[in-house]
Amino acid sequence: MTDGPPTPPGGRPRARWGFAVVRGDSMLPRLRPGDRLLVDYRRAPRPGVVVVARFVDGTIVVKRAAERRGTGWWLLSDNAGAGTDSRHRGPVPEPDVWGTVLARVWPSPRWVRDI
Repeated sequence: MTDGPPTPPGGRPRARWGFAVVRGDSMLPRLRPGDRLLVDYRRAPRPGVVVVARFVDGTIVVKRAAERRGTGWWLLSDNAGAGTDSRHRGPVPEPDVWGTVLARVWPSPRWVRDI
């Protein structure tokens, strides 16, 4: 779920950077509920990075980009036993992968490459 830049209806956030808050256990052990993340909304995803995306039902999620499939991304939870990801919803269209997570800024700052 994101805190931060307002999004136009059906579109990506307008700002370059923003924040996301992790909700739920799907990204454990690397990311925990309540972690605040710095997101670059203009950086293109690549396999292995953590992204902020919107599922077709409108749910905003923090997931790991596994691979590109056709015109979308296959997104997975780090904790396969929790949460919903592309195994349940299928690939997420490219325009609905909003941005790449750069760092966890709270509670213990750390670059995403270390997460």
